[in-house]
Amino acid sequence: MEDFEKAVLFSFDQSGAVSDELKAQAAAYCEQVKQAPNIIEACLEKIRISQYAEVQFWCLKTLEEVMQQRYKTLDSQKRLFIRSSLMLAFCNFNLDDASITDSAIPLSSRPVFIRNKLAQLIVILIYLEYPAEWPSAFLDMLGSLSKGPVVVDMFIRVLNALDEEVISFDFPRTEEEAAAATRIKDAMRQQCISQVVAAWYNLIVMYKGQSPQLAAQVLEMMQKYVAWIDIGLVANDSFVPLLFEFLVSSHEYPQLRGAAAECLLAIVSKRMDAPSKLALLQQLQAGKACSTIMEEQEPEFALKLTALLTGIATEVLECSKRIEVNGACEQSLALAELVTVMLDEVLPPVFYFMQNGDEDMSTTTFQFLNSYVTRMKNSKPINGKQATHLGQILAVVFTRMRYDPSYKDSIDEPDKSGLEEEERMAEYRKEIMGLFRSINRVAPEVTKTFVESTLARILQDSSAEFEDVEAAIVLLRVLGEGVTEESMKPENRGPLREMVGAFLSMSIPCHSHRLIAILYLETVTRYVKFVQYHPEYIPRVLSAFLDARGMHHPNPQVSSRASYLFMRFVKVLRIQLVPYLENILQSLEDLLSSVTLPKPLLKKDADERSYMFEAVGLLIGMEDLAVEKQATFLSALLVPLCGQVEAMLSRDEVKGDPIGPTPITMALQQIIMAISYLGKGFGEHLATNGRPVIGNMFKQTLDVVLRVIPVFPQNKVLRSKVTSFLHQMVETLGGAVLPALPTIIQQLLTDCEPKDLVEFIQLINQLINKFKVGMMDILQEIFPVIVGRVFAILPQDGFSEGPGSLTEEVRELLDLQRNYFLLIHAMTTQELSPVMLSQKSSPLLQNIIGLLLDASCNHKDVLVRKICVQVFNKLIADWCVASPEEEKLTSYFQVPGFRQFLVERFAAECCIYKVSEPSFNFRDANTVALFGEIVTAQKLLYEKCGNDLLMHLATKVLPAVHCPPNLAEQFCLHIQRSDVKELKPLYKSFIEKLRPQQQQNGHAWSR
Repeated sequence: MEDFEKAVLFSFDQSGAVSDELKAQAAAYCEQVKQAPNIIEACLEKIRISQYAEVQFWCLKTLEEVMQQRYKTLDSQKRLFIRSSLMLAFCNFNLDDASITDSAIPLSSRPVFIRNKLAQLIVILIYLEYPAEWPSAFLDMLGSLSKGPVVVDMFIRVLNALDEEVISFDFPRTEEEAAAATRIKDAMRQQCISQVVAAWYNLIVMYKGQSPQLAAQVLEMMQKYVAWIDIGLVANDSFVPLLFEFLVSSHEYPQLRGAAAECLLAIVSKRMDAPSKLALLQQLQAGKACSTIMEEQEPEFALKLTALLTGIATEVLECSKRIEVNGACEQSLALAELVTVMLDEVLPPVFYFMQNGDEDMSTTTFQFLNSYVTRMKNSKPINGKQATHLGQILAVVFTRMRYDPSYKDSIDEPDKSGLEEEERMAEYRKEIMGLFRSINRVAPEVTKTFVESTLARILQDSSAEFEDVEAAIVLLRVLGEGVTEESMKPENRGPLREMVGAFLSMSIPCHSHRLIAILYLETVTRYVKFVQYHPEYIPRVLSAFLDARGMHHPNPQVSSRASYLFMRFVKVLRIQLVPYLENILQSLEDLLSSVTLPKPLLKKDADERSYMFEAVGLLIGMEDLAVEKQATFLSALLVPLCGQVEAMLSRDEVKGDPIGPTPITMALQQIIMAISYLGKGFGEHLATNGRPVIGNMFKQTLDVVLRVIPVFPQNKVLRSKVTSFLHQMVETLGGAVLPALPTIIQQLLTDCEPKDLVEFIQLINQLINKFKVGMMDILQEIFPVIVGRVFAILPQDGFSEGPGSLTEEVRELLDLQRNYFLLIHAMTTQELSPVMLSQKSSPLLQNIIGLLLDASCNHKDVLVRKICVQVFNKLIADWCVASPEEEKLTSYFQVPGFRQFLVERFAAECCIYKVSEPSFNFRDANTVALFGEIVTAQKLLYEKCGNDLLMHLATKVLPAVHCPPNLAEQFCLHIQRSDVKELKPLYKSFIEKLRPQQQQNGHAWSR
C-alpha cells in the first residue's frame, strides 16, 4: 500500500487504533496532495483501481471540489478527460466487454455511497456543460444501458441526483441554480426526453421479471419527473396498462405495486386545467381498477394505494371547484356530472382502505375528507348517495379513533406506555373529531343515526371490547357539545333525546375501566339537562356517581374526577336532589370523613376531590331544607373537621416548627380546602340573616382555621390555603368576618414574599369591593405597610428588557405590581382615596403618584396603563377643585402640589407625549380603550384646572412637540367646547395630524 492510500485510511480511521497526532499528520499530507499539478489524473486513476472505499471517496470528493471551484479554468482537453473518465466509470469501466482486460474495480462491488457520489459528479458535469458543451450527455448514457444492470443502476442514480441536486424545487435554490434547472429541462424536452421516457418503459418491461427491485427503482425515479415532462409521454396506452398491471397483481409483481401506485399518483397530480384533468382521470379509470382490489393488503402498499385513491378524489374535487367558478354553462354542467360519476366511482375503495388499513390516515387524507364534507356544505341539500358517503366517512372516523386493544390494561392502570398512548390519541383525535363535527354540521340527522346505531350495536353487547365502547361513548359526548336545552325537553321527541334516554338505561360494558368510568360520567354531565327534564333517570345516574363506578372507584383519578363532575351535576339538579339527600350523605360518609387520609393523589386529583364538599354544600345549603336538618348535617361535617384541626395544632411535634411536619400540614391543607368548598353552598343572606345558627357554625370554624398561621407562620402553602379560605368566608359570612380581620391581616403580612403579597392584596381587594368604606379604618392601618412592602420588593430602576429577561421571578414581580395597581384602583373606586392622605400614608404619597404616572405612560401592558389612568381620573375628581371658592370647602390643601403635578406632568406626559408616539396603536382594541380613559382625563383636567391647563398646553407642551399654532388653538378649543364623546374622535384626529411633525422634527422630550 502506497503512502497516499495509507494517509487517506489513517485520516478516515474511526476505530481508535490511529493516534490523534498521526491522524492530523495524515490529514495534512492529504491536503498537501490536493495541491499536486497532476491531482486530477491521480484521483481518476485511484477511483478506477483502488480497493479501498475510503480512498475512492476521498478522490471523488477532491474531484468534486476541483469541478465546483475551478472547472471553467481547466483547458478543454483536461475537461474532456474528466468527462470521459467519469463516463467510463458510469459504464462500469466497460468490464462487460470480455475483450477488454482492465484492473478496474467493478461498480457492483463498491458501496452504495461511492456509486451515489459518482452520480453526483456526473450531475455536476451536466450542470456545467449541458447542453452547450456536452449536448449528448443523456444520449451517451442511454447508449450504455445495454451494458447490463450495473449501468442501469447508475443511470437511475444519476437521474435521482439530477432531480435532487438541480431540478426539484422541494429544496431551496439560488437564482443561478433555478436558471440552470430551467435550462436543463428545456434542453431535455427539445432533445431527448422522449428517448429517456422510452428507455424507462423498456427497462421496466425488461427487468420486471428478472430484477423487480431494479424495475421498482426505475418507477420510483420516474415519478419525480412526471411533474414537468409532457404528460402524454407517460399517460398513454403503453405506460398506463403496465402500471395498472403491477397495481392489481398481488402475486406476480409484489415489489412493483407500491412504486406503480406512486407513479400513478404523480400522473394524476400533474397541474393542468379542469377539463384536461378530468379527461386524464377518465382515461386512467383508476377508480374502477382499484375497486377490483378491495381486499386486505400488505400495510405499506395499502398506505400507498390509499394515497393514490385520495389523490384522485382530491383532484376530482379541485376540478369541481374550478367548474363551479365558471358558472352554469353547458360544458360546466356536463363536467359537473362527470365529477359526480367519478367521485361515486373512486370513493368506495377510498373508504374501504381508510377503514381497513393498518396505518394511520395521512394529513392529505384528512384534508380530502374535510374538503369533501365542505363541498356538501356549500352545495344543495345532500342526496341519498351523499348521505351514504357521509355514513362511510363516519365509519372511517369510528374505526380510526379507537384505541389499540393491546393498550387496554396499561391505560386502565396507567404505566409509561399507557400514558404515552393516551397522550398520542388525544392529539390524534383533535383532527379526526374535527372531521366528525364538520359532518354533524352538514348532516346532523345522518350523524345522529350513525351514533345511535353504533351505540345500540356496541353497548347492547355485554362482551363488547373496551376500545369499541370507549369510542362509541366519545361520539355521543361530542354530539352533545352544541345540544340545546329545548331539544332535551319531553315534548321534543328527537333522535338525540331518545338516544340519551337509551344510553342512560343501558348497562355499560367494561364500565369499571378507568377511561370508560370517567367518560360515562362526563357524558352524563354533558346531558344533565336531559336528566333535569326526565327525573326518572336520577336514581340510576346518582348510583353511577356514588358507587364504585364513580366516587368510590378504586382508581383515585376516577374518584377525584367523579367528585368534580358530581358537583356540576348537583349545581343543575340541586332542588330535584332534595329527596335523595340523606341517601347521598350516607353514601359519601366514608369519603367525607377520610378527607385527610393520605392517598397517592396528584395535586389536580386532590383539588378535584374537594369538589365533593362543594357538592354537599350546595345540597345542604338550600333554604328549602328545614333549618334543624340543615344544622344537623352541617354540624356533622364541620365539627369533626374542626376537631381534627385542633388536635393537629396541639400535637407536640408541631411546637417550635414554623413550617410543620409534612403529613400534618398536608392534612391541614385538605381540611381547609374541604371547608372552603363546603362554604360555597351557603349564601350570605342565609348564614347571617335567615339562619344565624348556620353563620355561627362557620364563625366558629373561622376561629379554628385562623389559628393555623400563627402555629406555622413560614408554611407558604398553608398561608395560601388560609387566604383562599378567607375569600370564601367573606362571601359566606359577609360583615361577620370584619372583627377577625385585623389579627389575621397582621399574620398574613408577616414574612411576605411576592407571591404571598399578591394573594394578600387580592384578599384586600375583595374586602374593599365587598365592604367599601367599611374598610376605611383597617386600610388606614395596613395600607402604608402594603405600600412599603411593595416598594421594597419592586426594582427601583424598573424591569430589564430583552431576550431572556422575562424570568419566573420577573413574572412574579410584574404580577405583584399589577395587583398593587388594582388595589389603588379599588380604593379610589370605592371612595377610599382619603386613606392615601392619612397621617401614616401621606409620606408615601409622592412615591405612589410617581409610580402611577410612570405606569400610565410606560407600562408594557396596555391594560395596566388603562387601570392607572382610571385611578388618576378618580383622583382628579376627588382631590382637585374647580375654583378658589371650592378650595375653601374641600381638602385641596391636604394634597399640596397635586394640581400643579397634574397640569405639568400628567397632562403633558401621559395625555400628549405618549399618545403621539407611533407605538400608540389606534388599531389595537386595548389601546383604544386606554385612549378613551385619556380623553376622559383631559376633559376632567379642564373642568378642574380650566385656563391653567390650556395655558400650559399652549405655551409649553404643544410647542415642545412641534405642534403648529393653529392646530394647538383648535385642540384647546375642542377641549373647552366638546363633551367626552365628541372630543374622542377630535382628539384622535389631532394626534394623527401631530405625528408627522414628530417624524420630521423628532420627539422633543426624548432628545
